[in-house]
Amino acid sequence: MLFFVCLPFSAQAQSSSMYVEDIIISGNQRIENSTILTYLGISEGDMADGESINRGLKKLYETGFFADVRITTDGDDLMVTVIENPSINRVAYEGNDAIDDEDLEAETTLRSRSTFTRTAVQRDVERLLNVYRRNGYYSATIEPQIIQREQNRVDLAFDITEGEKTSIRNISFIGNEAFSTADLSRVISSTEYAWYKLLSSDDNYDPDRLEYDKELLRRFYRAEGYADFNVTSAFAELTPQRDAFLLTFTLDEGDRYTLNKVDVENDLDRDLIPNLDELLLTKAGDRYDASAVENSIDAIIEELGDKGYAFVEIEPSLERDTQADTIDLTYVIKQGPRVYVERIDIIGNISTLDEVVRRELRFVEGDAYSTTKLRRSEQRLKNLGFFETVNVTTDPGSTPDRTIITVDVKEQSTGEISLGAGYSSTDGALADVGITERNLLGRGQTLRFRVLAAARRQQFDIGFTEPYLFNRELSGGVDLYKITQDFRTEASFERAALGGKLRAGYSFSEYLTQQLYYSIEQNEISDVDPFASRFIKDQEGENITSLVGHTLTYDRRDNRFAPTDGLLLRLTQDVAGVGGDDHFLRNEVQSEYYIPLAKQWTLAFAGSAGHIFGFGEDVRINQRFFVGGRELRGFEDAGIGPRDDTTDDSLGGNVYYTASSELQFPLGLPDDLGFTGALFIDTGSLWDSEDSGPEVVGNDHLLRASAGVGVTWASPFGPIRIDLAKPFLSEDYDIEETFRFSFGTRF
Repeated sequence: MLFFVCLPFSAQAQSSSMYVEDIIISGNQRIENSTILTYLGISEGDMADGESINRGLKKLYETGFFADVRITTDGDDLMVTVIENPSINRVAYEGNDAIDDEDLEAETTLRSRSTFTRTAVQRDVERLLNVYRRNGYYSATIEPQIIQREQNRVDLAFDITEGEKTSIRNISFIGNEAFSTADLSRVISSTEYAWYKLLSSDDNYDPDRLEYDKELLRRFYRAEGYADFNVTSAFAELTPQRDAFLLTFTLDEGDRYTLNKVDVENDLDRDLIPNLDELLLTKAGDRYDASAVENSIDAIIEELGDKGYAFVEIEPSLERDTQADTIDLTYVIKQGPRVYVERIDIIGNISTLDEVVRRELRFVEGDAYSTTKLRRSEQRLKNLGFFETVNVTTDPGSTPDRTIITVDVKEQSTGEISLGAGYSSTDGALADVGITERNLLGRGQTLRFRVLAAARRQQFDIGFTEPYLFNRELSGGVDLYKITQDFRTEASFERAALGGKLRAGYSFSEYLTQQLYYSIEQNEISDVDPFASRFIKDQEGENITSLVGHTLTYDRRDNRFAPTDGLLLRLTQDVAGVGGDDHFLRNEVQSEYYIPLAKQWTLAFAGSAGHIFGFGEDVRINQRFFVGGRELRGFEDAGIGPRDDTTDDSLGGNVYYTASSELQFPLGLPDDLGFTGALFIDTGSLWDSEDSGPEVVGNDHLLRASAGVGVTWASPFGPIRIDLAKPFLSEDYDIEETFRFSFGTRF
């Protein structure tokens, strides 16, 4: 690049000013004269000297628009001559099979109509190489190809040679005496290559994951009593063929400590936390556990935060006795300085609007800082499902009593096009097509569309949800659906439903929500078998159900999708009779409770019950309860309860309950395979059919119970579950089912 100033006067003259009568610009084709004058910083009629001209020259060059800039003088005229950098006509990616063009383009800065510079090209090459390295292609090479076009334009092509994926061939540990290599391999997130990990990226080397693995090892050892543990080094060596990495972790385990005594130094009124001993998860005589210390601190902070003490500092003090391998642990509780939120910065949200993030935060500018609210805000953002990662951090503010909170998010795809195929014991062979956008236009709205076609069920539905109606914590939505279901196996009829629902929901607290709804539905009972029960034949035809209802939900589960800890309680009530043909009151309750026993071991309890009764008329069969199948394994769908003994048709019931206990545990296989086992006991009953006669059996509340085992595979295509169950309390007229298989795929 060449730039200089040529002034036809002496050095002494150059230090003096000249009057600029005119500025003559030449050589520019795309860049407007006004743009050049703006960067030059000199106008006609100005006084200019060598310093101001050189300053303008530098600014013009820094724009990146020009390959060459020359400024000369001709009397009182300033002559600006430029040679423009080419503009990019087209950017292409060639040779990329593993990564789509869209993903590569998202990482680069050069686009069609951008100004071409070799520096910018090299920066984009490095960005693309980083993309390939993150995806495990460390042998990838990229050569930029520049093709000259007319009118000072170029085509830019990135010629990519991807090479083979660079997997992790071997992971070894040096210095581990307390735990085997197999034990430690299960602790870290990186894994060795295996043929069955075709859809996993954990066996690809990633420097960031290596740092994360070091932290996982620290947490593991310090939770096992090794307070002095340290990862001396973590080294990744690329094989000479550049096709695999060898990971080596060098460990300094140190000694294993036991707690000699546990004390609390409390600057606050001890009466504020009378249950302090219950909050401490560490006791004298226990093995030292850093995670238990952290959980104890969190419990105390949350307890005090709920009582208005948001500025508490708790530091664990460890006094080691290296001779006896014991630790004296002291929790030092101090009233910290009162700190307020000065500013909230949100970064990383490209398509999601700021207000969508802000409304999930439990604080605003000016609020008192609270660790509990900070943690809850982070959890609420994660629960949205809009972001791959969420990090909420604090930085010092403009004064010691101010803090700046930064919400750093990394967006993930919220649109989903799903194609499914599979088989279930309930619906038979099925095909499922769905389109869902959970963050419509970045506003947090949900739009979904689904079509399900199965041997025994056809379903079409579309729904829209606005989570913050009128910019308040009030959700609103509408659903439209059409369902056709074949009950000929269980009850000798088919059911068709066409309907819609309007709903609105709000929160009483962080964990207690209520949803109100109105639903109208046209039902039809058709294709009744000629040999069906007379009670079913009497109900053949159409009717309209118009109802209002509500659902009250208390949810303290740790994860809504795969819970391992916490409680769920749900009450649903609806009343039919707001117009329409049906008149009834229906009540249902549901509960779930999860207890983590150990890593990947969970004890789960679930229960449900329901009651429906008609106002002056019998409840139609399509509104009654049917029990069996998924909620009472060991029995077919509608396998228990009132039944016509002459036709074997299930008549349904007005009252039911179910209860289930399940132990979920690992099967000892590599975690990457995604297999878990289960032992379960299911119980339940169904009764109170309004159909009566000598042919009706099972119209009582006799208990049914079954026990069994199950295996679940969390496959990349969706969950696959197999259950084997055997009833040990049943009646002769019940229909049993030993094997239950459910399968679904998404790709």
